Amino acid sequence: MNIHSPIQTSLKPSVTPFATKLGQPLTKKQISILQINLGKRCNLACTHCHVEAGPKRTEEMSEEVCDRLIELIHKFPQIKTVDLTGGAPEMNYAFKPLLEAARNTEKEVIVRSNLTIYFEEGFTYLPQYFAENQVRVVASLPCYLQDNVDKMRGQGVYDASIKALQILNDLGYAQDSNLILDLVYNPAIPNSSEFSLTPDQGNLQTAYKKFLQDKFNIRFNHIFTITNLPIGRTKFHLQHRGLEQDYLHFLEHNYNADTVATLMCRNQLSIDYLGDVYDCDFNQMENIPATNSEKDKLTVEKLLAANSLDVIEEVATALYCYGCTAGCGSSCGGALVG
Repeated sequence: MNIHSPIQTSLKPSVTPFATKLGQPLTKKQISILQINLGKRCNLACTHCHVEAGPKRTEEMSEEVCDRLIELIHKFPQIKTVDLTGGAPEMNYAFKPLLEAARNTEKEVIVRSNLTIYFEEGFTYLPQYFAENQVRVVASLPCYLQDNVDKMRGQGVYDASIKALQILNDLGYAQDSNLILDLVYNPAIPNSSEFSLTPDQGNLQTAYKKFLQDKFNIRFNHIFTITNLPIGRTKFHLQHRGLEQDYLHFLEHNYNADTVATLMCRNQLSIDYLGDVYDCDFNQMENIPATNSEKDKLTVEKLLAANSLDVIEEVATALYCYGCTAGCGSSCGGALVG
């Protein structure tokens, strides 16, 4: 597939609704992943952040919602993975209680870490804590070159990230089979209509591994390529440059039906810091709630009352869903097809 596909945008026709493109409902499968957004507090304010997190944000989970989520984690053995995100999840209330509840029930725990948090006062314990709890660390490193990372995430972030990765390696990450360290690649947000999809994930992983090993003696397990969806700061960036509609057309033009079977929204629930339920993190940021067959908006309390996680028949979709189905696809676990 040509990842630099030209698009005729002069007439700017409407983008086809995603549900129309699918031609049939996007149904849920059995839920096995619980992704929890603990809040918007973060020590960084990255340009591509769809959550719009940052140091000035104060929204975070309450003790009451945390308690209900712990109950949910204990109640449903079908949950295999608890995926903690934010903001910087480590900075938000409920981080340790939820992590420990999940590990105590032998579930995989993923922490989506910006790495630099390890050097903030009060958080230097994190690498050792992660290793002791066999946490899978999924770390943002949108490029292996310093200039690109610092432009997207802030001056000095690259050096701190490299140091953090070396600390994790010293603790056995990417060497011990129980200590998994994955990296996330995000392309730069486009400044013109010369759009491109993410590079081939396998080739990029090879390049990352060679560069980081040769230059810093750093090891990691996998690279995840994630497409920038037109949400949050990315959407504002595109709108400011008059590119949002063109970008959506580009994503639609590269729609790949083979990605639909493994879309992450089909077997996961996304929970926000208020305890509301969504099909995915992107719908959460756009406030498109998950609903049951009666079209009632779902919450953690309602899932507990229903005694079931599998009460959603159809995934709610929007135009930005083309971002997860373009090219090789995109998800919190990277590309969907080879």
